Amino acid sequence: MRVLIFHGYLLHGTGSNVYNANLAAALVQLGHEVHLLCQERAADELPFVDAVGDWDGGSLAVRMLREPVRCTVYRPALAGLLPVYVADRYAGIEARPFPDCSDEEVAAYVEANVRAVREVVARARPDVALANHLVMSPLILARALAGSRVPYAVKIHGSALEYTVAPHPERFLPPAREGLAGAHGILVGSGHTEERLVATLGDPALRGRVRLGPPGVDVARFGPRPPAEARAGLQALAARLARAAEAEATPDDAQERSAFARDAGEAAAALADVAARPQDRLVAFVGKLIVSKGIDLLVAAWPLVLQREPRARLVVVGFGAYRAALERIVEALAAGDLAALDALVAAGRAEEGGPAAPLQLLRAFLDELAADDDARARYLAAAATLRERIVLTGRLDHDELVDLLPACEALVVPSTFPEAFGMVAAEGAACGALPICAGHSGLAEVAGTLAQAIPAPARPWLAFSTAADGDPVRAIAARLTAWLEAPPELVEETRTQLVATVRERWSWEGVARGMIAAAQLSAAPADAPEASADGLRR
Repeated sequence: MRVLIFHGYLLHGTGSNVYNANLAAALVQLGHEVHLLCQERAADELPFVDAVGDWDGGSLAVRMLREPVRCTVYRPALAGLLPVYVADRYAGIEARPFPDCSDEEVAAYVEANVRAVREVVARARPDVALANHLVMSPLILARALAGSRVPYAVKIHGSALEYTVAPHPERFLPPAREGLAGAHGILVGSGHTEERLVATLGDPALRGRVRLGPPGVDVARFGPRPPAEARAGLQALAARLARAAEAEATPDDAQERSAFARDAGEAAAALADVAARPQDRLVAFVGKLIVSKGIDLLVAAWPLVLQREPRARLVVVGFGAYRAALERIVEALAAGDLAALDALVAAGRAEEGGPAAPLQLLRAFLDELAADDDARARYLAAAATLRERIVLTGRLDHDELVDLLPACEALVVPSTFPEAFGMVAAEGAACGALPICAGHSGLAEVAGTLAQAIPAPARPWLAFSTAADGDPVRAIAARLTAWLEAPPELVEETRTQLVATVRERWSWEGVARGMIAAAQLSAAPADAPEASADGLRR
């Protein structure tokens, strides 16, 4: 079967990027032919990609890498602007959040991609197609596929829904509705996402086309390892990164402006130091370094963890606009500089380029701490070691996590914003690391699924409340310390059941089959309108 996928962004870094890379690889593994449109500039480095195409010369040119060609990645030419859901920097192109783009700029982006998809459709003659995100990919496919009889499904990722459509319905509900109107199936990562989708679009009839389609886990690669083997994997990863750093040429200006660029030397040094300390008990955070991911809460919880387990070490993997502020929070805590910390808490989201919005949950914790002199003194004494007890690696490629997560005893997902699923939580569980998740949205559903399988004493450790009255900073610390102090037999049984549940419930092959099935649902809604030929709402 020939499958067309429109993603529009990269194939590494964050959730939907990783989703599409793994989906394409799984489809190839199942014997399908894949045609994937995105903005990845290094697609030829991916092992499942056999040909790459672009319009850089003014017309489509496809370069074959190997035969047989099972996956071709195409990069549409844009007029210098890539609308995104969360502010970021991309190499060679300006990335700007959708709400900050004019209607004319969004319309030009849509039309450029529609032209590219139409050309790929004429060339590849796909049997089914998939659009990612609520806007603008479904709209692009709806218009590009009009009259072609190619059925398509839509995969809803949380970012477009929560950061773009829900807060700006007057602008983005019309294109969202047009894009979904002709979709045969709509895939969501969780029941929470279905509820948010239906509520945001105000259309209960959507439920008839919604299918559960969470991301998957490469269970052949993400798995537990004995301690010595896990440490060896970490050392090997550090060595590979060190070699990559030596081989790197001086990055050009465009690469330096990209948030997705990374310093391999920084990552190598950080992981080499982690691997050199076998006595440390590792806990991971993997995600975007932005306030909504709750990284400030996890860092604030770390001195509480250290009071109970001084060997605990937090490995922070990720990139994002809040990194510099996060480093200053660590420095302020380590120095006991409460004035500097207060300023960072007051600035909140302004530190990542957004409007001023104080860190209310962290503020509540610090205010409560200030009321108890003895507790504050113990907390700051433990915080004095944070420079050694928290390590930031920068971005790691998704494939590199297979050598980090098996060395970790736990993984924390403290997001305060709704998440469509919890892919990194599932990957951590597949490696035997206890995932400690914020108890809401798709994260709660992942935690709930895993809780059904593990021993009863460990179940409360999988989730915590991010509500102000739930004291999330102390809740994170309490769950981590309980796990790190648990009896060995409970730990072993819990890890065994975590691994088994992920293998049983989530796999990329199942995701790929589910996507094709969703696109092939018997018929689109009877009243689905033809894709409109005019531009976006002006």
